[in-house]
Amino acid sequence: MSMHFLKATLAGIALTAATVTAAMAQTTPITVVLPNPSALNVFPLHVAIGEGYFKEEGLEVRVEAVNGSASVLQTLASGQGQIGQPGPGPVLAARSRGEDVVFLYNLYPKTGFGVVVREESTAKTPADLKGTTIGVGTADGAEVGFTRNIMTGLGLTEGKDYEFLTVGDGGTAAAAFLNNEVDAYAAAVVDMVIIESRGIPLREITPDEYLGYFANGFAANRAYIEANPKVIEGFGRAIVKGYKFGIDPANTDKVIEHAAVANPQEAEDRKFALAVFEAVKQRMTPLDASRPSGYQPPEDWEKWHKSVVESKSIPAPLDDLTKAYTNEFVETWNK
Repeated sequence: MSMHFLKATLAGIALTAATVTAAMAQTTPITVVLPNPSALNVFPLHVAIGEGYFKEEGLEVRVEAVNGSASVLQTLASGQGQIGQPGPGPVLAARSRGEDVVFLYNLYPKTGFGVVVREESTAKTPADLKGTTIGVGTADGAEVGFTRNIMTGLGLTEGKDYEFLTVGDGGTAAAAFLNNEVDAYAAAVVDMVIIESRGIPLREITPDEYLGYFANGFAANRAYIEANPKVIEGFGRAIVKGYKFGIDPANTDKVIEHAAVANPQEAEDRKFALAVFEAVKQRMTPLDASRPSGYQPPEDWEKWHKSVVESKSIPAPLDDLTKAYTNEFVETWNK
């Protein structure tokens, strides 16, 4: 073998190795848009970032928090975000306006919301809220549709029998209670913990039949999903790993640590952080343990569809409800 041939061969091997290394180092940047700044509220995402699960999938994830599900969907529609975490009600409303957004991953198989009143309130059920003001975090967030559905089911009409008042989340909601601006609040699980941490004992009056309504999950525009199926597969796999890591009691400290990177203030009071985490875990636990992570029961979508039609959250029934969601990637995520 000539020295010239040997050098050329070695150079070729080095070039091939460098090309493979560069290819392996390539990552796909994506922006994930959340409806509020809580990190514990979406702990599988932050665990997947902190434990390197997204990196293993070739994804570089940037997280952006906005104000409510409507803002999440607007950000996706503008192309400034690729995957968001809206509620099912706002997704159906967006589809009724012609936006082809698709719910991908059922993050909260149990509802992430509840109607709460102060412990000393005389209200025992939502029917007792006739003639009152109900606080909400945002004017068009998922909690509004959830609560409107409950009230509509009781024959109560917004603007006639009760009012919604946008008071913000967490601490500002606590202030609204203290100032007697609201008689009840449509709270996310995190808000419940925050309000009670401010010395305001709460009592949940959500009817049992509504506790099974799934809440926020991950969604993306159909055009993005069809153009980037590998991104969706990798994203979901990382979220499943993050969830399974997080629910192991041995990893609780690491979960709080990962969440604190995204929202340091939320983790300053460890007792508070643990209370939020336990509440969130409970709502993320599937009603049916045999179902894989992220799965969306079609019958639950039928419930949501019926409720948003009856409450006039959308002007008319959707022509094809099955286009609002997909379980196409669930098996791949859970392998």
